Amino acid sequence: MMAYFNSADLTPAELEDLAFLRARRSSINEDVEEIRSELDEINSQLSTIDIPDEECNPNGRLMTIARKNFNMDPRKGMEYILDHGLVQNTAESVAEFLFRGEGLRKSAVGDYLGENESFNLDVLEKFCELHDFTDLILVQALRQFLWSFRLPGESQKIDRMVNAFAKRYCANNPGVFSSTDTCYILCFAIVMLNTSLHNRNVKNPLTLDGFISMYRGIDEGKDVPKELLESIYESIRTEPFQFPTDDGSDFYNTFFNPDREGWLLKQASSQLASSRTFLKSWKRRWFILAEKCLYYFEHTTAKEPRGIIPLENVRVRPIEEKGRPHCFEIYSDSTENNDVACRLRT
Repeated sequence: MMAYFNSADLTPAELEDLAFLRARRSSINEDVEEIRSELDEINSQLSTIDIPDEECNPNGRLMTIARKNFNMDPRKGMEYILDHGLVQNTAESVAEFLFRGEGLRKSAVGDYLGENESFNLDVLEKFCELHDFTDLILVQALRQFLWSFRLPGESQKIDRMVNAFAKRYCANNPGVFSSTDTCYILCFAIVMLNTSLHNRNVKNPLTLDGFISMYRGIDEGKDVPKELLESIYESIRTEPFQFPTDDGSDFYNTFFNPDREGWLLKQASSQLASSRTFLKSWKRRWFILAEKCLYYFEHTTAKEPRGIIPLENVRVRPIEEKGRPHCFEIYSDSTENNDVACRLRT
C-alpha cells in the first residue's frame, strides 16, 4: 500500500529537507549515469588494445618505466628493456621496437641508432630495412627516413646513418646510381644544402651553379646528370626538410622525469543552492608531481594533462572523508575558497 501526502501540510523545515533530498537523489542519479558512461568508455578502450591492464600484466608497467628510461638515456634504457625481456635481444626486434616508436622520443631513437657499437650498427641496418624506398626519388626517400627519428648532432653518427640509408635506397632502386658511394655523397649534399639555404646563420647561401660545380665528378669520376642536381636544389629550396621535434621540449621532459607519479582520486564539488552541503564526485586521474606543479591526466598514456595545479603559495592538510582514507586537501595560502581534494589510491 502506497502512502501519499500533500506538500501543503509540510512545515518549512520539512519542505527544505524534501527539496534537499530530491536534489540529492538527482545528483546521485547523474553520478551513476556518469560512472556507467565512464565504464563503457574504459571497456571500449580495453577492447581495442592487445596489452592487458598493467595491474594484470606486470610487463605493462615495466614497459612504461622502460620507455622513460630509454628517453632519458637510450643506452641504459635499452639495457633495461633487454634485461627484462620486454623486447627480444635481436637486432630485428630492437629495430622494430624503435621503428614503431610508441612513447619514444625521436631524439633518443636517433642517438641509439647512431652509436658505433656492433649491435647498434646491426639495429641501424635492420631499421633501414623496415623502410621501403622503392620508386621514390632520392629527396623524397631521405625526407621519409629522416622523419622516423631525430638526426643527432654528431657528425660521425650522421655519417653512419646516411651511409646506412644510401645502402638501403640503392637496394630498393638498383640501377639508379652506379654505386652506393654516389648515393651517399648526394645524401650528404642534400643535408648540407638544406642547412645552407635555410639556416639564418649562413650569410652566403649556396647558389644553383655553386651546388652543381661542387658535386662534379662524384659518380666514380663522372658527373651525375645536371637535371638531377637541379631538381634536388629546387626541391630543397622550395621545401626545407622538416625534422621531427619532441613535443613540448622541456615541458615534455618534465613528464619523463617526475618527482613522483601515481593514481589519485580528484574531487570536484558543486554547492547546492540551499548551501547546506556539497555534492561531491570523484574522478580517477593519473598525477605527476614535477617542477613544483601537479599535472593530472585522464590516463597514463595521455599526451597532455587535463589540468595543472601550481604548488606555489598553497598549503596541504589531511581531511576526514567517510569511506575514503588518506584524503588530503590543497588550498590557497591566501584564500580557502579554491581548493582541490584528492585521495591517494591504495
